[in-house]
Amino acid sequence: MKGGGITLTIAQLIKDIQHRSFTGNPSAEVCGVTRDTREVKQGSVFVCIRGAHIDGHDLAAQAVEAGAALVIAERETGSGAAELLVEDTKQALAEAACTYYGHPSRTLKVIGVTGTNGKTTISHLLKSILEMAEKKVGLIGTDAIIIGDKEIPAERTTPEANRLQEYFHTMLQEGMEYCVMEVSSHALDLKRVYGTQFALGIFTNLTHEHLDFHGTMENYAAAKAKLFSCCKVGIGNADDAYNDIVTANAQQRYTYSIEKKSDFQAEDIHLSQRGTVFRVKGKMNGEIKVGLPGRFNVYNALAAALGALQLGIGTEAVQRGLIISRGAKGRAEMLPVSAPFRVMVDYAHTPDGLYNILTTVREFAQKRVITVFGSPGDRDREKRAPMGEIVGKWSDYCVVTADNPASERAEDICKEIEKGVMQSGCDYQVIIDRKEAIYHALEIAKEGDVVLLAGKGHETYQIVGTEKVPFCEAEIVKAYVQQHLT
Repeated sequence: MKGGGITLTIAQLIKDIQHRSFTGNPSAEVCGVTRDTREVKQGSVFVCIRGAHIDGHDLAAQAVEAGAALVIAERETGSGAAELLVEDTKQALAEAACTYYGHPSRTLKVIGVTGTNGKTTISHLLKSILEMAEKKVGLIGTDAIIIGDKEIPAERTTPEANRLQEYFHTMLQEGMEYCVMEVSSHALDLKRVYGTQFALGIFTNLTHEHLDFHGTMENYAAAKAKLFSCCKVGIGNADDAYNDIVTANAQQRYTYSIEKKSDFQAEDIHLSQRGTVFRVKGKMNGEIKVGLPGRFNVYNALAAALGALQLGIGTEAVQRGLIISRGAKGRAEMLPVSAPFRVMVDYAHTPDGLYNILTTVREFAQKRVITVFGSPGDRDREKRAPMGEIVGKWSDYCVVTADNPASERAEDICKEIEKGVMQSGCDYQVIIDRKEAIYHALEIAKEGDVVLLAGKGHETYQIVGTEKVPFCEAEIVKAYVQQHLT
């Protein structure tokens, strides 16, 4: 039940919110906090947020008509309800949600994972380790929100502030001790995690992504750094050039690495398609096995292991949790198909992510690597040609196609990617329809080849215009194999 039946007076709710003025009855009761008029019920608090397309201040009267008892805004709305005026409604939404749900992160041990790549895999590895230590763990991430045996589809990497605090509250009610969550740079800049206390923060890496939003890599790093201002312990990748900048404000700092000297360094690494084995020196001297392929998953395993050790988890649970975990769905996931070739799906949609997965596939591919990929619309355009060049360099053949074109023309996106592919000299074809592109790759695949479907990963839809169209690559591959190869 949304709100969990919680009722507060307006005075109780706003006592810790920085504000300019308040008008109304402070003794009136409220029962829920939202920024969405569709969620307003009798007694709700409606927070006016200025969005890219809609200004919540223009909807205040509509929210009051639906039953809102309090409006929080940056300017007077004339809604007729009690009104709290603040400087920043994004911050006020988070402050109100924290108070309404009883500041759950003060009790729940929240672990935040941030960075361009690796967040989802590290979150799942940590969850596996903690569960091996017999801890009850919730998860909030790109692929799902997991609370006990319930799995809720995720709308974005990090939920809105009110929903996030509601999830924390529910986790405590369900007996959870830990929550592992992905923290996006957007969420940090837009104050979705404002007021959340983090027991531990983990930084993975920073590569070319989201510059349409942040503008520069320096701004991107500054957004990530906000997580470590509210962390008791910060863990960072010493091999990443931005590590010192991002983790600087953590109360305690520890590092992991492969190349540079760190608190937790991997050595004697052995890679195979079945997984990875390496030794560590530092906080835990010994061997680590992880059932995920690729050098990039050495970094992911190091981050998860060091994080768990800093939380007081024993080495046996760390080792067992890493061995049994298969990571997250749609990350380096080999599809179970009856075919003479192999088919892998991966969420890689950045230059660095594509490099990581393609160099991993190269380690075990017997013959050709055939890559199907595109680039999301309404996102950083500068990464498209570099993506094309990287895929071309590490593939024997590639098919450029649509990803989530959103409001852009898929044809235009593919032309920008094509410039990079041509630089690589790789043989390729442009097929805009992604299903046809996948079918083409499967048709030309031969024994020993690996077909990599990159960009969609766990997603079961395509965003075309403003609509989410059902699109599941695993089902498309399965249908093709059943029709043509069995």
